[in-house]
Amino acid sequence: MKKIISCLGLALVALAACDNSPKFGVKGNITDAEDKVLYLENVGLESIDALDSVKLNKKGEFDFKAPAPGNPEFYRLRIEDRIINFTIDSTETVKVNAKLATMPTDYAIEASESNQKIKELAIKQINLEKAIAAVGNANLPIGVAQDSVQSILTNYKNDVKMNYIFKAPFDPSSYYALFQTVNGYLIFDPVNDRNDVKCFSAVATSWDQNFPHSNRAMNLHNIAIRGMKNTHAPIVKELEIDESKISEADIIDISLPDEKGEMHSLTELKGKVVLLDFTIYNHTQSAARNMIFREMYDKYKDQGFEIYQVSLDADEHFWKTNADNLPWVCVRDGRGIYSPNISLYGVSNLPTFFLIGRDNSLKMRNTEINDVESEIRKLL
Repeated sequence: MKKIISCLGLALVALAACDNSPKFGVKGNITDAEDKVLYLENVGLESIDALDSVKLNKKGEFDFKAPAPGNPEFYRLRIEDRIINFTIDSTETVKVNAKLATMPTDYAIEASESNQKIKELAIKQINLEKAIAAVGNANLPIGVAQDSVQSILTNYKNDVKMNYIFKAPFDPSSYYALFQTVNGYLIFDPVNDRNDVKCFSAVATSWDQNFPHSNRAMNLHNIAIRGMKNTHAPIVKELEIDESKISEADIIDISLPDEKGEMHSLTELKGKVVLLDFTIYNHTQSAARNMIFREMYDKYKDQGFEIYQVSLDADEHFWKTNADNLPWVCVRDGRGIYSPNISLYGVSNLPTFFLIGRDNSLKMRNTEINDVESEIRKLL
């Protein structure tokens, strides 16, 4: 029996030694991180998977090897919540040096130009989050805060579009840029923003040509096609308004289901001051915007204030997950940008909100309001 076990052990050792499959390498050191665990992870399409890990010594040295991808893939080095992102497309060895405290931003990476661009984008994204957080902490009126956040996002996207995505759509850094997030939301909207969809289309076309058999190229192609269909300008038709929907002089009723499938009518809120909000939850502004709404709602709900929030999100599951935590009336219009409701209310940009008086009459829209709280107090 001992002889059989011994032979089996030798066979396993020999098998491991004969593993000649192509590998890529990542090595270097993370200083000031003694006894910390460093992970090498694959950032896949559906999940982030750990490939290897090491408990760092006093010098912080590491040397990972993993199966080489056949097409560009994305990986990251992680210690707790500190992350360095990089891309690999063959059997190269990437050298990384950093200090633990400044690991996400101040690291040296010796590899392709793509990884230098990914580093630039990562730093830009961190600075973007800081800028948006500063607006949220400034206690600005909601209209001013929204304009400030939108301006910050527009400038960021214009920079990334011109200097990364459209400049080199075939480069892995452009793919990386498309899926950057801020506060958990995609910066570039692949579903509802026509200009952002053009970015996805440009990268998808390039990846179709350069990496036609990769899963990422096929996934990106499908995303771009869905976005183009969703943002294709509908044929404008003359609207025939059902008179039964007009319950007051200048308000048109809306009746839509909430996340539990229960119908809620806008005119049922007569007697309250209502903020009617047309929005998209899967948008970079949404979380900060709803935080501002939450403060107003908590302050004025006992005085007769209500919010009727209409989501135009294409992703129903995403909407349900987020709406479940909100205390006001949250409904969704599955027709999205093709909904007659946004046509009837003349909504051309999202998000857009209106204030409705206690008598169910439409008072004003956000473009006419400098201080929404002041206007709500007047109506109350």
